[in-house]
Amino acid sequence: MSEYKKLDVWNLSVDLAVEVYNVVSSFPKNETYGLVDQIKRCSVSIASNIAEGSGRATKKDYAHFLSISNGSACELETQLIIAQRVGFLPVEKLDELSTIILRISKMLTKLRQALQR
Repeated sequence: MSEYKKLDVWNLSVDLAVEVYNVVSSFPKNETYGLVDQIKRCSVSIASNIAEGSGRATKKDYAHFLSISNGSACELETQLIIAQRVGFLPVEKLDELSTIILRISKMLTKLRQALQR
């Protein structure tokens, strides 16, 4: 049941979510129920879908949830780009987070391909 906790991609995704929570804590308070909530939700969704997929009955289902997780990673990067463009996030922090997101995306792709073999 907890095999997903051994996956590097799950651990990196959890670390990313924690970092994202730290980053958005400095965003304007009037964004709490807008961009901040959306960023938090999709950052948590990455690791959550890896975990949920691993608990599914078939490899096909697992691969589907990994695909959803990858979609959440793309969504997160887009929202962070928006946050940077409106002045909430320094470009250096965006670059750092984008590098982690790209790494996660590549790991998800490899895991999904392994499941589909």
